[in-house]
Amino acid sequence: MSLKLETPGSFPAFPFLPYEIQFNLMQHLYTSIEDRKVTIVESPTGTGKTLSLLCASLTWLRDELDRVKRGKLAASEGDALDWVIAQTVERKRRELEADELEYSERLRKAKQKEASLRKTAQNRAKRARTEKSSTSDVHLDDMAFLPDDDNEARDEDDNLSPEVRAMMKQLERPSKVDAEPEPTCTKIYYASRTHSQLSQVLHELEKLQINLSGTSVLSLHPEASKSPPDSAKRPISLVDEDDEVTTPEVRAVSLGSRKQLCINENLKGKAGDLDEACRQRLSEKGDRRCQYLPPIEDEIRILDFRDQVLATPKDIEDLVVSGQNAQTCPYFGSRRAITQAQLVMLPYNLLLQSAARESLGIDLKDQVIIIDEAHNLISTLLSLSTIQLPLKTLTTSLHQLSIYLARFKDRLSTQNSLHLKRLVGLLDALLKYAEEWKGERNKVNPNPGPAKAKENVETMTSGELLRKLGRKVEGINLLEVEAYLKKSRIARKISGYCAKELEKAAGADPLKRAKLSRLSNTTPPLHAVESFIVALTASSDDGRVTFSMIDDQVEIKYQHLNPATYFREVVEVARSVVLAGGTMSPISDVTNQLFTWLSAEKLTTFSCGHIIPASNLQTLVVKKGPRGGDLQFKFDRRNDQALLAELGQIMLNFANVVPSGMVVFVPSYSFLHVLINAWESSGTLEKLRSKKRVFMEPQDASGVERVLREYAAEIQVPTVKAAPGSGRKAGALLFAVIGAKLSEGLNFTDDLARAVVIIGLPFANLASPELRERMQYVNRLEQSRGVKRLPGVKDAATELYENMCMNAVNQSIGRAIRHKDDWASLVLIDGRYSSPRIRSKLPKWIGESLIITETFGEVMKEMGRFYREKKSRL
Repeated sequence: MSLKLETPGSFPAFPFLPYEIQFNLMQHLYTSIEDRKVTIVESPTGTGKTLSLLCASLTWLRDELDRVKRGKLAASEGDALDWVIAQTVERKRRELEADELEYSERLRKAKQKEASLRKTAQNRAKRARTEKSSTSDVHLDDMAFLPDDDNEARDEDDNLSPEVRAMMKQLERPSKVDAEPEPTCTKIYYASRTHSQLSQVLHELEKLQINLSGTSVLSLHPEASKSPPDSAKRPISLVDEDDEVTTPEVRAVSLGSRKQLCINENLKGKAGDLDEACRQRLSEKGDRRCQYLPPIEDEIRILDFRDQVLATPKDIEDLVVSGQNAQTCPYFGSRRAITQAQLVMLPYNLLLQSAARESLGIDLKDQVIIIDEAHNLISTLLSLSTIQLPLKTLTTSLHQLSIYLARFKDRLSTQNSLHLKRLVGLLDALLKYAEEWKGERNKVNPNPGPAKAKENVETMTSGELLRKLGRKVEGINLLEVEAYLKKSRIARKISGYCAKELEKAAGADPLKRAKLSRLSNTTPPLHAVESFIVALTASSDDGRVTFSMIDDQVEIKYQHLNPATYFREVVEVARSVVLAGGTMSPISDVTNQLFTWLSAEKLTTFSCGHIIPASNLQTLVVKKGPRGGDLQFKFDRRNDQALLAELGQIMLNFANVVPSGMVVFVPSYSFLHVLINAWESSGTLEKLRSKKRVFMEPQDASGVERVLREYAAEIQVPTVKAAPGSGRKAGALLFAVIGAKLSEGLNFTDDLARAVVIIGLPFANLASPELRERMQYVNRLEQSRGVKRLPGVKDAATELYENMCMNAVNQSIGRAIRHKDDWASLVLIDGRYSSPRIRSKLPKWIGESLIITETFGEVMKEMGRFYREKKSRL
């Protein structure tokens, strides 16, 4: 009997008849998961990407559940007589059916209990406030701040082996109320950048007509088990006692951090590290234990809450509310739900960092991983492993460590004392070197300016840094230091102890307590030091240490150069990995940076067009201005007044023909300031304002929402507010910056953007030491692989440089077309967009319809025709 899953010919779970590109995407994804492949999927925003990803992956998961059961039934047949086989298979079928029905009933009861708790939430909240106000402020005993291994074994146990200690701990631990083993299951891990994006995934999940909780049992008749499941059939829903069809079920859980999910207001209000404070209370008893985390002997409460989490899909906000209603910790409740969940939604950082996965108990072996908004994946991987260590942080860390050693020196084991003294030696040597480096730079450049910036930066490998710190430090085994930091959790212990002492010193002083509250929201200094030391243990060639002067202060930074280092750990254990985004182009950049080690047959790609008709999109490259001048906004020409004046005339012409909203993206804030100042001096800006109201993206993130609100309100004004005959058009003009706040995650749908204009190419600053190191690294990597490029073909560093630029451009372009009926003109103002290399890096749905204009008159002719056609159809 073949257990291979065939790609479905239809997807009945999809809530409506899918478009061809949606159907093709779902088939591609299903096949990739079944064949255990890595796939890169590009599906423009507005094409139902998230819904398609969920439908295809959950359809595969439903069929996988059926396959597992058919496999169990087949295994039970053995070599026996036919009537024995029939009885054995029938018994196995009944057992599987009973298990599923029992589990479904448990979740149904959990739903009922949650509803009951919701009704009494108001009274519970009042009671909780009363209890909180009467709860005394419990200070942790100093014993809690000893390293974990010192906490676990005191002097009388020093001769016991770790194995014996573990056995004793097991015997002392009360037995669990819930004795049944927790079954695990195949899962889909769905990751995105933010929790708000994951909340949208839940909204899409609600649209699907799929049931993973009890439908497949009914297909397990012995006859049915001999043939593959028919994935084209609609799933059968559970029926309750009143013969009413229940909502189809998927066991889903959203994961977040302690800070996002903690409901203990008393704990959250304290200074110091919330994570460590929470951990300390796990081992406490009575009043010292967090009241929202049931003790081990009362574990049934956390298991009840786990079932409530799984009974109805919830986002982070829902989990917090449910936890408050149930008076049970949402953080640990959601963690307990992972094992039995079928869909796990989590932000990038919890998936990509091994320490976070280990903390949550996430095992990715043979699981399906979908990473949405994956155009940010490479930059996220690099940022997660890039550590900044200001000199002030290093000084504070050494001071805290010295205070801790002085307080606990007589209570630490010999082994811990030795490790901590080594750590002090390492930090002391690093601090002295940084201060010496700063002194030397001040001698060389007493008045550093922009021209001296390069001289105020030094880059080295981790090995070179250790040699510069001296022989004593060079002899330290950093892997041993890393292992000790991880096992003892000493950074958290020291930070927790110092926070406790500061809180004591602050007493009831409101100003001091306010300062402590601000400090509690920052990363404890020793955590940054620990992260830096751990980073130094990576391959010396995969990272660089940079010393730089910033505002007369030394900053030490570890920059990881290879995004594939830690992502490879994920890919190698998972069954299948899906990288999906609206604009993944240039896809070659993703494969070159993440998957050079992966065999070609294991990697697939899928890129589809848009669901809009071709007539709804116009893409133009503008090579020349109204006066016939060449348009190339290279860095050295961005102050060219003649070029800026030419650009101003272009904007005036566009404002005459573009209806409603027009969004103009420029390469940087500095260029935007130069542009606006030049147009204010020449009177161009005033002329623009007479045609459309002008808005500009603020550098301060707090002002973005207000600008967007005013921009949208101006576009929605039905009549022109300017005086009759003024020539002003209805609508507005918004200047934004590529790669800034308005270039990602926002929808300029319909009238908000009837034209998106890109000015220039946003190439990164080549003077950046971090960028130079990355470019040198990719060239070294290519040479080590023996790759030889043809004469005239750009090297890997240039390819990386161009790809970084075009990735930012593609994100900005994607802001315009947001649904099947949307329409807009995309205008690329720079002659370099006409080159084959740059054009090839545009998304396929844009590049295929690209028109390269030779004169500005041709630009206006094409735009006029496009908008007249749209006006005639409205």
